[in-house]
Amino acid sequence: MNTPGENKCPHSQFDESQQGGSSSHASTQGKCPVMHGANTEAKDSAMNWWPKALNLDILSQHDTKTNPLNEEFNYAEEFLKLDLEAVKNDLKNLMTDSQDWWPADWGHYGGFMIRMAWHSAGTYRIADGRGGSNTGNQRFAPLNSWPDNVNLDKARRLLWPIKKKYGNKLSWADLIILAGNIAYESMGLKTFGFAGGREDIWHPEKDIYWGSEKEWLAPSGSEGSRYSGERDLENPLAAVMMGLIYVNPEGVDGVQDPIKTAHDVRETFKRMAMNDEETAALTIGGHTVGKTHGNGSAEVLGESPEGANIEDQGFGWMNPQGKGNAENTVSSGLEGAWTTNPTRWDNEYLDLLLNYEWEKTKSPAGASQWEPINLPEEKKPIDAFNPNVRRNPMMTDADMAMKMDPEYRKIAEKFYNDFDYLSDTFARAWFKLTHRDLGPKSRYLGADVPQEDLIWQDPIPKNETVLSDDEIEDLKNQILNSGLSRTELINTAWDSARTYRGSDYRGGANGARIRLEPQKNWEGNEPERLEKVLKTLEYIKNNFSKYVSIADLIVLGGTAAVEKAAHDAGFSVKVPFLAGRGDATQEMTDVESFADLEPVHDGYRNWLKKDYAVSAEELLLDRTQLMGLTAPEMTVLIGGMRVLGTNYGGAKEGVFTDKVGVLTNDFFVNLTDMNYKWNPVSDNLYNIVDRKTGETKWTATRVDLVFGSNSILRSYAEVYAQDDNKEKFVKDFVKAWTKVMNADRYDVK
Repeated sequence: MNTPGENKCPHSQFDESQQGGSSSHASTQGKCPVMHGANTEAKDSAMNWWPKALNLDILSQHDTKTNPLNEEFNYAEEFLKLDLEAVKNDLKNLMTDSQDWWPADWGHYGGFMIRMAWHSAGTYRIADGRGGSNTGNQRFAPLNSWPDNVNLDKARRLLWPIKKKYGNKLSWADLIILAGNIAYESMGLKTFGFAGGREDIWHPEKDIYWGSEKEWLAPSGSEGSRYSGERDLENPLAAVMMGLIYVNPEGVDGVQDPIKTAHDVRETFKRMAMNDEETAALTIGGHTVGKTHGNGSAEVLGESPEGANIEDQGFGWMNPQGKGNAENTVSSGLEGAWTTNPTRWDNEYLDLLLNYEWEKTKSPAGASQWEPINLPEEKKPIDAFNPNVRRNPMMTDADMAMKMDPEYRKIAEKFYNDFDYLSDTFARAWFKLTHRDLGPKSRYLGADVPQEDLIWQDPIPKNETVLSDDEIEDLKNQILNSGLSRTELINTAWDSARTYRGSDYRGGANGARIRLEPQKNWEGNEPERLEKVLKTLEYIKNNFSKYVSIADLIVLGGTAAVEKAAHDAGFSVKVPFLAGRGDATQEMTDVESFADLEPVHDGYRNWLKKDYAVSAEELLLDRTQLMGLTAPEMTVLIGGMRVLGTNYGGAKEGVFTDKVGVLTNDFFVNLTDMNYKWNPVSDNLYNIVDRKTGETKWTATRVDLVFGSNSILRSYAEVYAQDDNKEKFVKDFVKAWTKVMNADRYDVK
């Protein structure tokens, strides 16, 4: 935290009761509705000589070589062996087992553990599904060293004896969230439930774009600012500045103004999939327990964990003031509790907020906060470490927004008059916050999984129909003989499956939501063609001898078409098909939340909805990473999709073959053929010209040509262009295709 020019005050919207990182993304990348993590700016010293080179690191994250557990390790199986009740009891005991090296406020770690869990889950954003608690990424940079995460290194270290005890059966990711749950339960809240299933990663996530600022906590207008216009926040970001989880607790750019802060709170929580009521409940319920810490100067804190000395053993922000902890703790810079009894789940927060006047003050660390005027002595919280002293409570600017913003005020008053309603709403919102990125309910593990299906879980009805091999072959023949072209079948299957996001496990072909609002009208899905295919598949479904889902028929249609295309290329291959998908209904579909899954580009079908500042090949890498594909898988899929003629609208760019619809390796053969040269026509259009005749043989886009220009991608392209790898190309394409079609089948994984 002590780098030159750095803002030294570690803010936190949900400091201490609840509640980002460095970035090498250049500000010249521009505004774009997708994540910029596929950026071309080289990150390692060897490539710094060529800053415009396409960086493929995003496709090689979390390689098995970094994982200390063997390839046979199955976390889901291990978790189900766990004595969950024993873990919960150990966590409950931990809450009041104050350690001398990091004493608990009021002898209770509840607020501290809630802040840790909140900050783990709170990085999630709906635009690309990245962030969140699903990987235990808080253990690594940049998150372990964000200003907003000051001293959470100590919270995780307090959990180490429990992690050590239960070992591989309990991931850090699950333990962090469970600790937050038990913290609330130990203070009197009835939580909604808990699900395990979060599998740890083993090195930092380089594929998440946290912003382009060049310094921590840089205000609006700084270099690389994430705001434009009046106060339009850059997609896909949710936090207001680099290094924060949510909003600045001191006000917009540090200036106290609860009405302006309310705008930031509303936008930030909306980008985490929360509505106004959920946002108010989380703010109120989050600040019902715990306290902020700012009894000292943030200027003298030591380096963050990632930059600390080796003898600090992973601890950061070492504090030379007084004891360095307890009453001398400095985290957010704000100081004080929100309520009279900060270790008890009650309605005191709203009592104090709504029934008393508040004035602007400064903490001992100089941070801007609010304190009540003429509060009765008995309503003041006892000092966290001196039982003989009472202190004024405090509120952040975001807290005051709950009082001053008209809509939040209505909700706050409703909660104040119905504490049971507040408790239930908060419990549900907390569950959503901590489980949103865990994916569909079929991934949930453990005895505490709630029975209720929630719309934000994207529920899909079970399909227990068993199809025999003969029945599958019969259906394939019916589909191929239905009058639909191979291209129509392949494109429909692809469009259905390509929505899958490995970041939060949403989307995919299961559920057949491509036939529902909003997906059926997405421009990228070519609604007219889609309607034609769905109508034909519905006819086959309704006339088949047993129940078969449209979701299965969509995938089976693509499977049959790929199989036939391979056969016409001279290779008899069986494209694997896994039946059992269900068909979701419109009532099961949160239309608004699915808008974030709409494709605005698809390099696999050579399509851009419009021109973006980010290059087409970067957009391709972003989509590829979200789909969970590797660089070789991306390469073989692009080559196959081009010769199959699957371009959006039947466009000819990149279709380097005279046998369109046949699964040949012609794309790679002709891409690497030196009898041609490549002439630019515009920024994203090129002519492929015969060197001898000057005739334009084909046209291409940047996505097509990057497989010949980038040295790594060309090495893959050359493999598939070889004379002895025609069969390998077909088999590898089939394998990658099947992976995409089955990516969301957690019901059978």
